[in-house]
Amino acid sequence: MRWIRSLFKRNQVNSLNAENALSSTSNVDQKIIRLSADNPITKPEDDALGRFKPASSFATQILSLDASEGVVVGVLGAWGSGKTSFVNLAQSLLKKSGVTVLEFNPWMFSGADQLVQSFFIELSAQLKLRPGMSEIGKRIEEYGESFSGLGWLPLVGPWVERGKLIADIVAKSFQRKKEGVKASQSKVREALEKLHNPIVVILDDIDRLSTPEIRDVFKLVRLTANFPNIIYLLAFDRYRVEQALGEQGIPGRDYLEKILQIGVDLPSVPDHVLNSQIFKAIDGALEAVENPGHFDSDLWPDVFMEVIQPLIRNMRDVRRYAASIHGTVRDLEGQVALVDVLALEAIRVFLPDVFYRLRLTVEALTATANGFGAGDEAAQLKEQVDTFVEAAGDRAECVRNLIRRVFPGGERHLGGMHYGGDWRNGWLRERRVAHEDILRYYLERVVGEQLQAFSDAEAAWAKITDKNAFENYLKSLPVERVQDVISSLEAYEDEFSAEHAVPGSVVLLNLLPKLPDRQRGMFDLNTNLVVGRVIYRLVRALNERETVEAAVKEILTQVKPLSSKQQLITTIGYREGAGHKLVSETAASSFEADLRTEIRNASPEDLARETDLLRTLLLTKRESTPDEPELIVPDSPQVTCALLKSARSELISQSMNSRAVRRKPRLAWDMLIDIYGSEEKLREQLEALKACPPEDVGDLLELADLYLSGRRPNEIDDD
Repeated sequence: MRWIRSLFKRNQVNSLNAENALSSTSNVDQKIIRLSADNPITKPEDDALGRFKPASSFATQILSLDASEGVVVGVLGAWGSGKTSFVNLAQSLLKKSGVTVLEFNPWMFSGADQLVQSFFIELSAQLKLRPGMSEIGKRIEEYGESFSGLGWLPLVGPWVERGKLIADIVAKSFQRKKEGVKASQSKVREALEKLHNPIVVILDDIDRLSTPEIRDVFKLVRLTANFPNIIYLLAFDRYRVEQALGEQGIPGRDYLEKILQIGVDLPSVPDHVLNSQIFKAIDGALEAVENPGHFDSDLWPDVFMEVIQPLIRNMRDVRRYAASIHGTVRDLEGQVALVDVLALEAIRVFLPDVFYRLRLTVEALTATANGFGAGDEAAQLKEQVDTFVEAAGDRAECVRNLIRRVFPGGERHLGGMHYGGDWRNGWLRERRVAHEDILRYYLERVVGEQLQAFSDAEAAWAKITDKNAFENYLKSLPVERVQDVISSLEAYEDEFSAEHAVPGSVVLLNLLPKLPDRQRGMFDLNTNLVVGRVIYRLVRALNERETVEAAVKEILTQVKPLSSKQQLITTIGYREGAGHKLVSETAASSFEADLRTEIRNASPEDLARETDLLRTLLLTKRESTPDEPELIVPDSPQVTCALLKSARSELISQSMNSRAVRRKPRLAWDMLIDIYGSEEKLREQLEALKACPPEDVGDLLELADLYLSGRRPNEIDDD
């Protein structure tokens, strides 16, 4: 997945020197950074930042120091800047030169007593293991005992020979106490003066200690810093240590300068090198991810420069970021646009307070402009965005850039562009978190109904030009989900073309009668309208009237349900309030006349299978010309039942200040009478149906009896 780097190179902004960032041929290691723990490097071949050369120079400087009275050297750098790695590289060179290097990590101990005890015990133990250093180790051990009581005894295990009696140790300790600190110090100095090469004592991770512990470490160093041939190498964050050492009006810097003879500031990582390492880390993190998601090469340079890069300060940040994106991108399985994920993961890792607010700001970031001006929007949306930005503190500009680049719908709350609802389909297709469903999936890792429907629609869209494949796929889905899937196809409206119109319309029109009726809310579209909207857009994509007429003829020959044919002809025709005039009036009239003939000639069995029979027969009866035969409704209980089913609907109402939706069943009674010519004729057909009612008749007969008795839906109580 080297495309992260190559695409950035092709699309970068002027503020980045891409040639330096992406094709440096210096000593910087060009290997892809693999996912790893945040461990410092120990070998030159692992050096990714070009630190080996300055580390070599640093080691040479240490070897040239006059250590006759001891020296304290500091390697200074912020947390995560690579101090330990730098020291490790220098240490390897010091060891090769014959210098004895001892390491002590004060972070492993707490409290002044334990720190002092541990320091001398560790140094003594390490020296005793080195040839020719046993005497010095012994003297340092004795010197350390002069400053401690018997509390150090539990820690002597690493270097006390087995079988040595505690009583002997205690006796020697009291004897050394009598001799005094000065005598022990003299013995240490005498032993150290005999050395040909200095001893380097490394104390790392000082800045991770608590304030009292940092003070203890520097007191300890000061206590022993004037020993000959001892070079202390301290690695720490200057700002953190100066804060800890400052007390009672005395600046910590003044105190530090009394102890530190030489301070070496860690070389800063050039921007182009750090950027290169970020790209490599991203590539390495995503290399094994099978489906990382849609990558927008045009958006990526801006998101990187304005959101991600300002938040990453050092290699520790790079590793943390790489580990984060690897797990997240793998879990999302390509369902969220990759550039959006890379941006949001930077926020999650480096601005956790902002990321927490993200869950509370979903609506404000994803809602599009209503088209009536900002004054008509809820003020709470802007308040949500303001709070979201404020949570970033001094990194607020990064969050503003995040909104502009990743959440364009929320940009208007920053005084920027207004994006209307027509953008939502594009965001959904591209899996942008600018769409609420995609953002919620990123945050919750749960596929909601709408996102699931769109995922299915995406698969359906890939098959729509193949009629059989498209039909088989839709039929393979749970039938209760198909309507939402068809509705989600509208997201591809701007891609509809001639190759989609005929196969797509044929499948949808044949499938329409098989879709179940669903309980709707006050403002939900019914199934006919949902499917009709997609078919209209498919046919409209043909543009030319002659092309539409030819396509409609082809579609009608392949569609079986009469009501579906009626739907298509109505959509492309001139019927008031329903037709979109996609064909000529002559063609529309011809299509309608042919359909009426087909309906009049249909068998009772064919009519009984229609799910929208009432509307189909009613239009045929009302729109027949004088020279056309009269429509005769068959005396068939099955046809009567089909008419009742298509005449049944629900009266939906909702009170003010109430979420409850009330539903009452009703029949299009006047239309039924119109179809049969009189209520008496309708009564006769209902009586015939009662004589042999089908199993799925439901409440239709009871409801019809209420109408026959003169009652209507607003008079029907809950009983």
